[in-house]
Amino acid sequence: MVKTPVRATLALAVLSGALLASPSAAADSDRQTSPSTWAHRAEVTYDSLQQHLYQGPQEHGLYLEKTPRKEGENPHSYLWPLREVAAATVDMTELPRGGARYKRDAAERFTTLRLYFNPRDGRSGYDSYLPAPLGQGGDVFYDDNAVVGLSFLDQYRATGKKLYLDRALETYAVVSRGWDEDPAKPCPGGMHWVDSPDNTMRAANVTGLSAQLAAELYAIDHDEQFLASAKKWYEWNWSCLRQSPGLYNNSRDDDGTVNTTLWSYNSGAMIGTATTLYRATGNQSYLDRAVEDAKGSLTYWKQGDRLHDQPAIFNAFYFDNLRILNEVRPDRAYRKTAATYAEQTWKDNRTPSDGLFRFQPSGGGDHDPAAQSETLEQSAMVQIFAGLATDRS
Repeated sequence: MVKTPVRATLALAVLSGALLASPSAAADSDRQTSPSTWAHRAEVTYDSLQQHLYQGPQEHGLYLEKTPRKEGENPHSYLWPLREVAAATVDMTELPRGGARYKRDAAERFTTLRLYFNPRDGRSGYDSYLPAPLGQGGDVFYDDNAVVGLSFLDQYRATGKKLYLDRALETYAVVSRGWDEDPAKPCPGGMHWVDSPDNTMRAANVTGLSAQLAAELYAIDHDEQFLASAKKWYEWNWSCLRQSPGLYNNSRDDDGTVNTTLWSYNSGAMIGTATTLYRATGNQSYLDRAVEDAKGSLTYWKQGDRLHDQPAIFNAFYFDNLRILNEVRPDRAYRKTAATYAEQTWKDNRTPSDGLFRFQPSGGGDHDPAAQSETLEQSAMVQIFAGLATDRS
């Protein structure tokens, strides 16, 4: 079974905190940075990604996992980084000025993404690594498939092309297999992390992200099956993994053991799902929950170095979902938090000589100038900068 090194790191990491910028500093940094500056940072970060990690049309539009590539490493990236490149490129097409020039790149990303799809009998899905003939294949991680589906919906909304909606529907069917039907387990339900008989973990990430995928599908075509799935999956996270407002435990094992590690993207997925359910149904309780989770999560994540120490890609998810809520219930704190993080990361984690971002092995934390730069985290920073450039709050 193939797993990314970062997955193993994240599964074991325990994050700690020190001191982050004060709220007044957040406001100052946001006022001093114009949308055009955020757009410029998105552009130069994307350009560095393309220069140093993109492998070109001759390599099917694939990317390196890390640069410089070391002996023994796979020739191409895993699925998750490629998905984040696709998400980042769609974000680039939304830039207020010049976004149109990235549309061809975005179309290529989704053609390349399809190379990871494995139509294996009865249990198709996007493999964690390229299946034959380009690679050795890998497991179907349901969280990866959920975010792939969300990206197809982003591209569908950007282009109106039904192909992308069809691919999102297909991916919904994949992640639906992950729901645990065993009523004897502690806190029955939840979604498996990986499609494997060895899986013993029902995880917040896949359950929340799959709920978000189902909610967004319901918002598009109002098929009741999507609403039922979104509600069921969202409620399981809320009832079985919610530690406190906005904070969700990582997972629950089949024996009842709870992994209490907190990740910022689990906060984000639940905020985004609740907001989407509110917009699609008009049920005020979902908006109330989204606001409560946003407030609680901000109180926690803004303390010390907690956001700084989170993987950059998890923060990209978090900020994106705060923007979704901000469209419905505006709050300047959402943008200020993202801007403070983005300013600090631009200043402290970027290597000016090549424009690449470097972090600790977890994908977050302090700059390590000797570290390989990764497609995953470089794409995260493109997403964050582009989000700030297009956010009108």
